[in-house]
Amino acid sequence: MKSTKRGAHVRVETPSTLKRILQYVGKYPLALVGSLLLAVVTVVANLLVPVYFGDAIDCIVESGILWEELLSLFIKIIAVIGVGGLSQWLMSLCNNHISACVVRDIREDAFDKLGKLPLQYIDTRSHGDTVSRVVADADQFSDGLLMGFTQFFTGVLTILGTIVFMLLTNFKIGLVVVLVTPASLFVARFVANHTHKFFQQQTETRGEQTAFASEMISGLKTVQAFAQEEASAQKFDEINARLEKASMQATFYSSLTNPSTRFINNLVYALVALLGALDVAGGIFSVGSMTKFLSYANQYTKPFNEISGVITELKSAFVCASRIFALIDEMEESPDDDKAVLQNVEGYVSLKDVSFSYVKERKLIEHLNLDVLPGKRVAIVGKTGSGKTTLINLLMRFYDVDGGQVCVDGQNIQEVTRQSLRKNYGMVLQETWLKTGTVRENLKMGRPSATDEEMIAAAKLAHAHSFIKRMEKGYDTRLFEGGALSEGQKQLLCIARIMLTDPAMLILDEATSSIDTRTEQKISDGFTRLMEGRTSFIVAHRLSTIVHADCILVMENGKVVEQGTHQELLQKQGAYAELYTSQE
Repeated sequence: MKSTKRGAHVRVETPSTLKRILQYVGKYPLALVGSLLLAVVTVVANLLVPVYFGDAIDCIVESGILWEELLSLFIKIIAVIGVGGLSQWLMSLCNNHISACVVRDIREDAFDKLGKLPLQYIDTRSHGDTVSRVVADADQFSDGLLMGFTQFFTGVLTILGTIVFMLLTNFKIGLVVVLVTPASLFVARFVANHTHKFFQQQTETRGEQTAFASEMISGLKTVQAFAQEEASAQKFDEINARLEKASMQATFYSSLTNPSTRFINNLVYALVALLGALDVAGGIFSVGSMTKFLSYANQYTKPFNEISGVITELKSAFVCASRIFALIDEMEESPDDDKAVLQNVEGYVSLKDVSFSYVKERKLIEHLNLDVLPGKRVAIVGKTGSGKTTLINLLMRFYDVDGGQVCVDGQNIQEVTRQSLRKNYGMVLQETWLKTGTVRENLKMGRPSATDEEMIAAAKLAHAHSFIKRMEKGYDTRLFEGGALSEGQKQLLCIARIMLTDPAMLILDEATSSIDTRTEQKISDGFTRLMEGRTSFIVAHRLSTIVHADCILVMENGKVVEQGTHQELLQKQGAYAELYTSQE
């Protein structure tokens, strides 16, 4: 199954998708076997009821009213109806269990895959569309799968069972029914083929709508600041109109199924009634047998309505499943050797002839060499697009180099596990991120085993303790993506979180960009203590914050054009001096 970028169509391979679904269903053999056996019991019970009713009618019409025999038949009817109802209820429990478990497994696989995808996938896809696949598409698939289990098995068994009963009861009339059946199947196939592409359009457009809505909600302040509410509403209306059109087309074709099959089914019923009446008049058929046959004809045609609807629903479910499987099938990051763990890190970092570009045709970093001794503070400065953040991505192995090596303590980071590498880095980004949970859970995220005393000490060091204590429940205050905290407060919490992990190396990517100057001066003491004895990489736009760095790298177009201390670079009167002077 091929993956696609945002806006592209997912190529649906129904046989492959069906095979994948059956593999997931096959994980629950007991529930599946139970569902099939209970479906057989349900169908047999439904087929026996007309037999007893027909016998009861014959008992009244042809033999006179035989009360003892009638009572016995009614007891059998009640017993069979009871068994059929119980088995149908138990079958529904089995089907619900299978459906819920399968969708749970698929969702878990999809979510697990998100953690294994290269960062490039997340950077080049709409987040809303990805969320739509894991949530909305999975829900749609669950509904279709449940309908398939609930109605498809019993429908097929009912058709086969009624055919056998009708042929045994009256071969001529039964044969007429069988010969008319293909017309109903043809209609169902015609409708299913035409609805498939519209359900595909509907699902993809729904994903686009989810992505746009998510984008607008997350950036609502910016939208309002630029007075773009009307333009955003127009864009949403345009997507919504396309979704409406695709939905209406899918609904129109799928709605043809029921009346079309009902017409054919009523035709079958009329033929059975006509031929049966002629046989009754000729003395070939009894009234009770005629009643049985009409009941079987009704039972026979009813599943075609249900199965036609199920097929339409399954088409939609397959489209949704194929989108989820396309995500699950995305190429993962290259696997790690679990035994190659980075341990006892001193912090010697070196880049040897490193080359990297996001797009192969546009070169970014070429033949970069750098040696950082343990415990040194390295500042990385440069204009926007010079490669500062890219260098951080390579150090953390969010992206792998195209050429050369990045080494920590002499070990190529591509030869150790990503987890062991990243555990040795403490990273504070310009964009703050707090998960939904309490302040305590957010601070201990990187080190759950930390004591409350250690957590509070880290918060005090980051100058976050005072505003945390002013919150409604202090460290037990629940945050929802940051809640009503200011950007500066969120950043202080992120800094405290890193301080608590006590990492071997640090990466500070504009870590104080959202903090006022006074607080920044206070927290710089905490950073100074935190950086003591640790290799630290500091990405900064405010050059006044990195004047005491052991080494400053000035980057332009992915290359280090100047390197030295603050004073050394000022004396060169080069690129750094120009940047520094422009900020005075």
